[in-house]
Amino acid sequence: MADTQLTKKDFASDAEVKWCPGCGDFAIMNAVRSGMVAAGKPRDEVAIVSGIGCSSRFPYYMETYGFHTIHGRAAAIASGLKVANPKLDVWVISGDGDSTAIGGNHFMHVVRRNMNLNYVLINNKIYGLTKGQYSPTSEMGQISKSSPYGVIDYPMTPAKVAISLGGTFVARGIDKKMKLNEEICVRGAMHNGLSFMEIFANCVIYNDGAHDKLVNKEDGADYHIILKHGEKMIFGATSQYCLVQDGFGIKAVRIDKADEADILVHDEKNAEMAAILAGMRPDNGLPIAFGILYADDRKKTYNDMVYEQVDAVKEKRGRSIDDIMQSGHTWTV
Repeated sequence: MADTQLTKKDFASDAEVKWCPGCGDFAIMNAVRSGMVAAGKPRDEVAIVSGIGCSSRFPYYMETYGFHTIHGRAAAIASGLKVANPKLDVWVISGDGDSTAIGGNHFMHVVRRNMNLNYVLINNKIYGLTKGQYSPTSEMGQISKSSPYGVIDYPMTPAKVAISLGGTFVARGIDKKMKLNEEICVRGAMHNGLSFMEIFANCVIYNDGAHDKLVNKEDGADYHIILKHGEKMIFGATSQYCLVQDGFGIKAVRIDKADEADILVHDEKNAEMAAILAGMRPDNGLPIAFGILYADDRKKTYNDMVYEQVDAVKEKRGRSIDDIMQSGHTWTV
């Protein structure tokens, strides 16, 4: 723990921030700093590892150790860093292209291994730094520099993938919900295991307004739900909708048409329900789920198991030598 309580300002470097005015990354950076404060580590025990992309400029803007690595490889490098120095509070900052395209394999394995890392995936559904090509999370039909006639790929849902891989902390936020993002980053920083935090961001240059439907003042609340553990799943501009069980799935109904006992209550330890919540989309008649979808720290972390195994081998080998020495064996030099 730091000798004195640090503030978000203490984690801000003097470097000029070179994101475009209006970029969602500004708000997310503020939330990440809140997570660092909550972790209570001194700055020389905090490290940020990033890949390539607009979001990957994070290390320059944070007063911590940082490593701006190569495209898609941040997760692998951060894993080695955490295993080599377990006391470090390690943050991975990545984008949707960086994590789910070239870095998809590393993303997959860092989640399933449950590395004790804080993994922030900033999802603007576009390649911003390389000038506007579509990414694996881009929407069907989206016009981009590399899809002038519209994307014909089904979009990937990173949060759902993370849950299916056994992720132990999976959350989703959006740049316009600053308080929610801070709550997510603080909870993620305190979680023992892989904290996967997907945060939607607006790219004002190449995909402006991609998330406007979710946050506009008129009816944005009709298209998203903020999950709270132990609370009923109710949403809408006037709280007029709720989620209820529909066979093995979920459906949205008007609250005045539902029995109160049928309204689902969010349980952040229910992985099966979390997978369904993560996959909800407005085009399927369901709201996008924000907040902490799943959180359970009962699963051992990879880095803890590494040291447990090393200690066990050292103890076993030590005993073997002691047994030989006590057996009266004659050593020849």
